[in-house]
Amino acid sequence: MKKYILILLLFVSFSVYSQNTINNYKYAVVPERFTFLKEVDQYSLNSLTKALLQNKGFTVYFDNNELPSDIANNKCQALNAELLEKSGMFSTSITLLLKDCKGNVVFKSKEGKSREKDFSTAYNAALRDAFTSLDQIPYTYVEPGNQPVQPIVTPAAAAPIVATTTVAPVVTSTEAVTNQPAGTLYAQATANGYQLIDTTPKVILTLLKTSAADYFIAANTTANGIVLKRDGNWFFEYYKDGKFISEKLVIKF
Repeated sequence: MKKYILILLLFVSFSVYSQNTINNYKYAVVPERFTFLKEVDQYSLNSLTKALLQNKGFTVYFDNNELPSDIANNKCQALNAELLEKSGMFSTSITLLLKDCKGNVVFKSKEGKSREKDFSTAYNAALRDAFTSLDQIPYTYVEPGNQPVQPIVTPAAAAPIVATTTVAPVVTSTEAVTNQPAGTLYAQATANGYQLIDTTPKVILTLLKTSAADYFIAANTTANGIVLKRDGNWFFEYYKDGKFISEKLVIKF
């Protein structure tokens, strides 16, 4: 009898998971200020969360912006990002939650940790560590009504999860690519800026617009900082292990 109850519980658990996953959502909404912080986008944590979700493939908006009609008319079209923070004497921990419009947790990351003493460095490092959980889950938006029928599997028979990243192809001619300097990055417009991709294509950097021209908040999988134009050239500037780094970029808009 216990055996049949266990099988039933596994079936119900899998059915619920298959019906409500991150693949059911095209949009994600990030608050302009997380509850455990005192200022808007303090330590650039909100901007980094937005950039990392965009890198995953979501269309992301801050909750203070004018939302598109898809979300404005139906808040259940979007996932809402929340961060849980836990700080101790020697470490900082961040957990990412993605919730639906009813407050149900659709995704919960591992507890990302950092032992950095500087708050800004610690929060950013812990958040990136938490996002590695999301990186392990394949994401492809499937419109409602088009979800494929999910097979019933037991944990022993489940195939390993392989993370994939889908990037829109670079729409440009062979001649145009050939005439560009080696290492050129191509800017593709997003809702709030650009994503810079190479010819693979692979997303190298995500840029978020600011109030200043030729100045962007920038992030990739290893660092976050700014991209700015100086003396006619583009630079990606950030700190790594307490050291200031400035990388020259060649960008084709």
